[in-house]
Amino acid sequence: MKIVIVLLWFVTVPVYAQSIAARNPIIFADVPDASIIRVKNTYYMSSTTMHMNPGVPIMKSDDLVNWRLINYAYDTLASTAELNLEHGKNTYGRGSWASSLRFHKGFFYVTTFAQTTGKTYIFSTRDIERGPWKQLSFSPAYHDHSLFFDDDGRVYMIYGAGTLRLIELKSDLSGVKQDVSEKVIIENASAPAGVDIGLKAEGSQLFKINGKYYLFNITWPKGGMRTVVVHRADKISGPYEGRLSLQDLGVAQGGLIDTPDGNWYAYLFRDYGAVGRIPYLVPVKWIDGWPVLGVQGKVPEVLPLSANKSLIPGIVNSDEFERLEKKYSLPLVWQWNHNPDNRCWSLSARKGFLRLTTGRIDSSFLQARNTLTQRTVGPQCSGIIKLDVSGMKSGDFAGLSLLQRRYGLIGVKVSDEDKSIVMISAESDNPQELQRIPLHENIVFLKVECDFRSMTDNAYFYYSVDGTHWNPIGEKIKMKYTLPHFMGYRFGLFNYATKNVGGYADYDYFRIEERITSTKP
Repeated sequence: MKIVIVLLWFVTVPVYAQSIAARNPIIFADVPDASIIRVKNTYYMSSTTMHMNPGVPIMKSDDLVNWRLINYAYDTLASTAELNLEHGKNTYGRGSWASSLRFHKGFFYVTTFAQTTGKTYIFSTRDIERGPWKQLSFSPAYHDHSLFFDDDGRVYMIYGAGTLRLIELKSDLSGVKQDVSEKVIIENASAPAGVDIGLKAEGSQLFKINGKYYLFNITWPKGGMRTVVVHRADKISGPYEGRLSLQDLGVAQGGLIDTPDGNWYAYLFRDYGAVGRIPYLVPVKWIDGWPVLGVQGKVPEVLPLSANKSLIPGIVNSDEFERLEKKYSLPLVWQWNHNPDNRCWSLSARKGFLRLTTGRIDSSFLQARNTLTQRTVGPQCSGIIKLDVSGMKSGDFAGLSLLQRRYGLIGVKVSDEDKSIVMISAESDNPQELQRIPLHENIVFLKVECDFRSMTDNAYFYYSVDGTHWNPIGEKIKMKYTLPHFMGYRFGLFNYATKNVGGYADYDYFRIEERITSTKP
């Protein structure tokens, strides 16, 4: 059957695909709301990671297909109870949303907005890979805005949902010009997609090409799929005329990018179940001054670009936690769930290990601080840890997670009498312990496997006491992308206390592979 499928694929691909190997999605991982620019021959991309920190990831590519993380716009957005997971509060699914990335007169600019703080943020730097970043912020939070530097030196933002508005910023970008009125430029940006709309047009991204302004938005007709709508105008203030530009596979939200040799693409994303929102590239042709997306209106599987390489190490990566002397930073593939408590983690307390120490009592996994995460990747992947639990105290729970609202956990629980390997499933939104196995050793190996093929979205949990022979534990969980978290599933390293503080768990390594061993249905 596998041979037949491969043969059929080669029969059905376009002719130009015979000699190239780039395939959609270009990143099979949660990298939503992309904003992409090209500076000479190099591409840069920003994305959304909401409640994760550091935030607003910056990626770099030489070929538009293969990307690697190079920086973040901020370490922490602010210090509030929601962002710090304090007093039972959190900011899952909020934090900072869709960013806008621009390059203007030698400076890189990244803007975003946060419902959590009610502000709009502008970060700028001359060196996008090393920083430092200058931060400006002002109220309110302009929803899904697009930053735009016009040729006459004026600076604008277009924002909104359904009804789109134009504001002009001060020349120093410190806020909105008070002597220039906000202007509605499109009353109903969803109109080209029909009259019965569920998700109103949002995700604005504005471009100026050959003297005309092109505004990209996503909308979602009821009973249909996510759709790309493009509006065009001769002036930034309008009037705008709009067209439905792409309606295939639900691939939508993004904008335009050109290559040094003059080819054009739309960068968009697709909701793909539990792995999250994954980036696609769609060829663009210009006809009568309009960008025409797709190949005969469809999103192609293959592209005349460089071959896709592994997402390891550019987007995700293993970590042995070995560090050079006095260099104890975390690689960029890691992000903390909410703001970390930097007093309670260390790469130097024990050489070659990540130590997570409990600093407070927590009642649940989702409210525990210092869960260290990185993306899961498709079509399949596994995460493995080697854990030393000898420093844990009674009531501590440490291990490996799949973080989302309907999470799965495998870890070690310690009581006054004993230690146990435990598997917990929150698949039903009501966390349940599905199996508990006595542990007599201080070293344990834990593994989680994820199957995202064809949105199967199954996860499997295993343990080992020697790192070679693996035993299943509990049951598989059906992963589900939920809007309260608004993020694809992530591997997470966690340790939290329910009785006593000061216990610690030592992680010898985290290893990620783009394969699984499970053959379970």
